[in-house]
Amino acid sequence: MTEALFFVYIMTNKANGILYIGMTNDLIRRVFEHKNKLVKGFTQKYDLDKLVYYEIYHDPQTALYREKCMKAWKRAWKVKHILQMNPEWHDLYPQLIGEEPAGGRGCLPSQAWQG
Repeated sequence: MTEALFFVYIMTNKANGILYIGMTNDLIRRVFEHKNKLVKGFTQKYDLDKLVYYEIYHDPQTALYREKCMKAWKRAWKVKHILQMNPEWHDLYPQLIGEEPAGGRGCLPSQAWQG
């Protein structure tokens, strides 16, 4: 049986742009939905289509708690975390789906904070 994983992630429209924090159990599917504007809401309204940060968790309660904490953070704290993992604000989605080599700097699963 495959271990369930949960993700807390940040979407934006550009470097230092509007930020959206979310939580999901399927990061590839959820980012695809954001990118293709399949779900009405904040990310669709503000055209937030770049995955710039994510963290991996092994249980939904911890991931949900982290999401709520991150949403309460000041913007500067959120930006600091993005810059630590992804200083160029690259869209990390191509790495997730295997379209881009995982050799560059970015928030890859092995680098992401894991709770």
